[in-house]
Order: sequence, then C-alpha cells, then structure tokens
Amino acid sequence: MIESVRRALSTPRPRASIALAVASLLLAGCAQEDDADTQGSTNDTPAALASAFPGKKADGTPVRIGLITNEGGAGISQPETREAADAARRYANDNLGGIAGRPIEYVICKTKEEPATARDCANRMVEQKVAAVVLTSSGLGDSMVPIVTRAGIPWTTALATSGAEGTSNLAYSWTGGFPASMTAMAEYAKKQGYKNVVTFVIDVPSAVGGAQSIGKPVFDKAGIGLRIVKVAVGTPDASPQVSAALQSKPDAVAIIGESTVCTSVLQAMDTLGGSTPRMVLQPCTAPAVVDAVGPGLDGAQVFSSFDVASDHAEAQLYRAVMKRYSPDTPNGGYAAIGYQGALGLVRALEGLSGEVTPKTVAKALDSAKDVALPAGHGTTFTCDSQAVPNLKAACSAKEVTATLNGGKLEKVEVIDPAPLFEQAG
Repeated sequence: MIESVRRALSTPRPRASIALAVASLLLAGCAQEDDADTQGSTNDTPAALASAFPGKKADGTPVRIGLITNEGGAGISQPETREAADAARRYANDNLGGIAGRPIEYVICKTKEEPATARDCANRMVEQKVAAVVLTSSGLGDSMVPIVTRAGIPWTTALATSGAEGTSNLAYSWTGGFPASMTAMAEYAKKQGYKNVVTFVIDVPSAVGGAQSIGKPVFDKAGIGLRIVKVAVGTPDASPQVSAALQSKPDAVAIIGESTVCTSVLQAMDTLGGSTPRMVLQPCTAPAVVDAVGPGLDGAQVFSSFDVASDHAEAQLYRAVMKRYSPDTPNGGYAAIGYQGALGLVRALEGLSGEVTPKTVAKALDSAKDVALPAGHGTTFTCDSQAVPNLKAACSAKEVTATLNGGKLEKVEVIDPAPLFEQAG
C-alpha cells in the first residue's frame, strides 16, 4: 500500500484540465495584488462568533505570500478559490494580526492549467522571494513544487493532488487528499456492513490508477470487494456502464469524477439503481449536478475535506467571513479550498514572531500541532509527516462526511481512516 500510494500520486497527467477535475476530488496572467483593504460591516456577524472577530489588526511591513490559482484557461477555471483565499487574508489582517503581527500581502499568479504558465508561476514566486506559497487548487503541482521547494520556499495547500505535493520536503498539505478520501469511504462502507462496492471512475490515468492502487487495497483491508468501472469524461449517458455494473448487485456504488461524470452516472442510477446507496466526492454536490439530478442525490453520502453548511462554529465562521469580505462569491463548490488553504497557513503560523522568512516559516510549520482546520468541522492537523503512510506532506488523514438530502448536507461528522491506513501500510 505504501509504495502504491506513491506510484498513484506520481502518475503522469496527460491532460491538465481533466487532471484538475480529478485532483479536486481528491481541486501568462501573473499579477501582484493591490493590497488596499476595507473593513466590512460587523452588523451581520452572528453573536456567537463575536470572539472570532477581535479586531486585532496587523501592522508594519507586509509579509509577502505567494498565491497560485487556476484561472483563465480553456479548461477548468476556479476564480472563487482566489476570492475565498483573499477573504481569509483580509479576515486575518483585520482580526488575527496577520502573520507575526504583520499584514499579509499576496503575490498572485494564475496557472491557466497549462504546464508552461504553471512553471512561470513557480518561477515568479522564487523571483519575488515570497515567504511561502499557498496553492488554492491545480492539477499541476508536479510542475511547480520542485521549483519552489528547491529555492527553500515552503509549499502549502489544503488538498495535495500531485506526487510532488504529497512527498516533497518543504511541502505541506493540511489534509490527506485522495488517499484519505478513498480510505474514509472504505471505513464508512465497513461500518455500514457493505461487502461489495462498485466505483464509477472518470477514465483518466490519475483517477483510475489511484482507485486501483489506493482504493482496492484499503477496501480489501476493510473486507470489501471493490470493482472499478471507467466512465469517459463528458459521457452524456452512463446507462450502459451502470446497467452492466448493477448486474453484480453491489451493496453500494461510489462515484469519482467531475460534474459531467457525476451527472451521467447519478441520472442512470436514478433510473436503474433503485435504492442502492451512493457514496460521492464533493464535485458531485456542485449546483449544476444537484440541479440536473435532483432527488437522485437524496441519501448520497458525501466525502470532503471541508464543511461549510452545518451549524458547527467553523462552518459558521466561514460563512461569516465570506459574507463580510467576499459577499459576491458563492459559498458552495470549491471556494472553501482557497479559504482553507490560506487560513490554515495563518493558523499554523500563529506562534511565529520576529523575522518572517522561508526558513522561519518552515520551522514553524514543522512544529505545527493540533491546528484547527478551517471549515474542518473540528478536525485538526499536525505537520509531523505521520498522518498518512508515505505522504510526508499530509498533516491530517481525517475526512468530513455528510448525507445529502434536498440539496442540503445533514448528519455531518468526521471520519478517521487511520486504522485502515495502518493495516494497508
């Protein structure tokens, strides 16, 4: 299992835009951002969150942090992740003293999900001598991480989606990414008493390879048979694949894919699958999927690194921060990945004082322990390279899971798949 995780995460990605869609399951225009901030109104802050907005303003020379996003390309573009990361920055500058008491200033670069612009972004971070880099989401980490970390600059993200992000020195991922998602699914399936599961996987090497070399071993250790059925990206009707897969009468199905695969499989399941339980990753709850599938999603078990919908204090804080600092950004989808990555860095560096350099940041991250994961429903992360076997950058293995009903998430809880990781290791 340990070596298979490495191989799966290192699988070459021939199509960057598709890889990002898969990476999000598991996530040339460069410009330094204007740092003029305005304090939002406090009238809409829930009383229970008053202490989370103490008004501890940052002061002094800004700390320059690189922010890399995927925007403006021909494939998937996610400006909402940058907007949410900026909301987290402004919140931290206004209320948490920024980093080491100094305001955070972003150096922003957009990859366009092209290898050339991704490398340009990585080189820009080095040239600008940022103290650390935050990636919101991208499938091109393997093109960027070596450039940044070889320069001694820490690379951070909420969700590692590439081999380099998961295994490199000076790389930090607040969550366990795709390996944690698959293992959490297996742990949940075990608790439900499932014995046979079919997983519909978007037909790209990174997803299929990950399902085979990560999913199969952890499901096997849970005593569950896992059958993998490939579905091509953009498939309008997955009825043939679903019909054939249901012949084996699985106890449940899982879906690993971006929104078009989610929609085609779920629509077919609605017609052919009856009451067969469904397990899905976050992309299957995108508004476009919910609108297209409707009741076909009711009862689906969703697995994600974040919770933005419940009454948990962290979810309430996310909504309050977004309402105050980025009110026009939709709260759903993957905006939370940008918020989680940016605020996660601020929280991990809470004890940092004095000079802020790549070296002092890395030292602080290495000693980060039991840090509250933003929008993590009570999850914490510790960057001691022990959370996920063979993924030294992973700072947590826990996943958030909830049941989707009527377009809303219910019964939100945290799953700790560590026992299965240990058995499969």
